[in-house]
Amino acid sequence: MTALAEILKQHGVVGAGGAGFPTHVKADAEVEFMIANGAECEPLVHKDVELMKNFPSEIISGMRLMMRATGARRGKFGLKEKNVAAVEAIGSHVGSAPIDMVFLGDFYPSGDEYELVYTATGRLIPPAGIPLQVGCVVNNVETLYNVHRADRNVPVIRKFLSVTGEVGEPKSLWVPIGTPFRDVLALAGGTTVPEFALFVSGLMMGTLSFDLDDVVTKTTAGLIVLPRSHYLVVRKDRPLESMNRIGKSACDQCNYCTEFCPRYLLGYEVEPHKVMRSLSFTATGADIWNQSAELCCACGLCTLYACPVDLFPKEACDQAKVDMRSAGIKFVQEKKVRVHPMKEHRRVPLSMLRKRLKVEAYECEAPFDSQEYAPATVRIKLLQHAGKPAAPVVRQGEKVQRGALIAAVESSELGANIHASIDGTVKVVSDSLIEIEA
Repeated sequence: MTALAEILKQHGVVGAGGAGFPTHVKADAEVEFMIANGAECEPLVHKDVELMKNFPSEIISGMRLMMRATGARRGKFGLKEKNVAAVEAIGSHVGSAPIDMVFLGDFYPSGDEYELVYTATGRLIPPAGIPLQVGCVVNNVETLYNVHRADRNVPVIRKFLSVTGEVGEPKSLWVPIGTPFRDVLALAGGTTVPEFALFVSGLMMGTLSFDLDDVVTKTTAGLIVLPRSHYLVVRKDRPLESMNRIGKSACDQCNYCTEFCPRYLLGYEVEPHKVMRSLSFTATGADIWNQSAELCCACGLCTLYACPVDLFPKEACDQAKVDMRSAGIKFVQEKKVRVHPMKEHRRVPLSMLRKRLKVEAYECEAPFDSQEYAPATVRIKLLQHAGKPAAPVVRQGEKVQRGALIAAVESSELGANIHASIDGTVKVVSDSLIEIEA
């Protein structure tokens, strides 16, 4: 294991963009290209833009460290050309480093790693593969910031996120890991409607929550507050059985869900309309049709943009993948991956997506607020990364300092260490979390 990989493992650095994959594994690879992902294409999430504007030196430092550890001969920094302030901030800190700026259009999902690798290098990741197979490693910009901090002996104990939608002061800010959502909303001026719901980390690929006692993790990108009666909340809150029943009765196989699918347009055999057939007809053929979901990236475009009658092909694909795994069926694409000739003409602009989602009125900046916040209590989850949960190394009643190791993973297991995000006393130790009171 490289020296940097060992440092990142000890300090609990994981992918901050959503997947939570332990970064030390990437730092221990050998690649040609180190790709920074600053695309940030989820509607109403603006934390990466603010991070690049305010912490460009730390991000580029983290990128240089990852390039050195992996032996990457070039870096590729992907970010949207429209974010002028971020472009200028990052560009001014690249200097003589072998890092190319890769300017992206304002479309969704420009931050998908298959899409970004292709845009930055012209290479296509093998079906169901990873960037490493084409000589690349991809890291979110906040992950790179955390790489820089870990190299200076600072573990991951806080999260940068944006708070937008129905709040008094949309903003981006740092909060300790384990901060309750209700505290985060209060920091953004509170909610502006009495009945509301939260989209955690995004409208498209995030989760819907009504639990204000849930907490911030290492992968929380932001909180989006929408009225309880909003179109998206009503759709997302519908039971899966209801989604399937509607799809079974209304899908006319128009193919729009497939024709707009970004993975299909890149050349992968993802065909949501075929998956919908497994709902529309009997179980006959379901094993065949459901295999068309195996390579789906769950971006949600099919459900929330492409379908003209508001059906749920993404959710059908999610269920199909579960069914296939339960049946022990693994789809393997035999055809060579070839980019669809209409790919560039079927991009979905963020402005059109926001209108389709009925959230255009909430689009605004989320400026960085530098205030330091110390919650009275944090509840730190032991599984907030890919792999195994961390095992507690502290006991109830023990006093801990901010940054102290409180849960660890075995050296042979995939996972990430967890550290105290505030000074305080351990009040609860369970199989799922550790609660610390200041």
